[in-house]
Amino acid sequence: MKLKPIIVIGGPTGVGKSETAIRLARLIGGEIVSADSMQVYQGMDVGTAKVSKEQQAETAHHMLDIVSPLESYSAADYQRDARREVSEIHARGHLPIVTGGTGFYIQALLNDIDFHMDIGTDEIYRNHLNHLADIYGTEHLHGMLAHVDPQSAQSIHPHNRQRIIRALEYFEHTGTQFSVHNKAQTKKKRLYDTVFFVLTDSRNRLYERINKRAEKIVREGLIEETQTLLSLGCQQDMTSMQALGYRETAAMLQKCGDSVSEEVLFDLMKSISLHTRHYAKRQLTWFRRETDTIWLSWEDYDTESILDKMTEILKNRKIIL
Repeated sequence: MKLKPIIVIGGPTGVGKSETAIRLARLIGGEIVSADSMQVYQGMDVGTAKVSKEQQAETAHHMLDIVSPLESYSAADYQRDARREVSEIHARGHLPIVTGGTGFYIQALLNDIDFHMDIGTDEIYRNHLNHLADIYGTEHLHGMLAHVDPQSAQSIHPHNRQRIIRALEYFEHTGTQFSVHNKAQTKKKRLYDTVFFVLTDSRNRLYERINKRAEKIVREGLIEETQTLLSLGCQQDMTSMQALGYRETAAMLQKCGDSVSEEVLFDLMKSISLHTRHYAKRQLTWFRRETDTIWLSWEDYDTESILDKMTEILKNRKIIL
């Protein structure tokens, strides 16, 4: 049976995935499926650089604002919901364009991964790990992970308690490193006829974009947005509050309260920029492990020529006419 087509635009934070996806969707009659683990949350617009309501009205977007920030949302949840959206897009005769930087979400959607075949949850061991994190900090768990699975520790942020615990649980119950498991998942067969673009740029230009983005989100409402989330009952250890920008802002508010000087704002921007650059490096590492990807660098293209190259490739692959 012929597989149905799907287009993916991945890459690090700040590289221009959303803008490129919107332009491509307008050219080829596509609908966009977000693959961003934090844009699924309602009320987290500024910090996640979510596309505007106007852009969403002009070009169909899916998998945005689908869950409360008070809830947890997993890759298995994403797989179920995103596959439903992709199926409905195909039924309308349109092309799904999956766009985002959460590699594991993209992998869960594209590949024949059965989360139900994975290990279960050991509440006793999980509670033990959470207890250690409460006493010594999530960084302590990250150190435990680095000891047994250095590659996973390198790809998981030291503050991402949920993923660190999952990796430690996997090792505890299987004796196998979670990184080995993830590598095996990349070799699972694809469920769609996939054209997988990865956008990139020189380090200097990417870091410059990230720095400008950090300043923009702080100046344009990140602090107010974080205050609203906290007032709704969001706690700093919740999955939603692990998002870049929100975590740093919540810590700043806890320390400074309403005394937010220009110096404090500068330090906040600097912290967000630093952590975002580290995250971009981990994203690039993830995408390099993916197979059958087409890397396109802004060093070689501008806005028009990159779209020309994408459409040329899609025509050669008979995804579009």
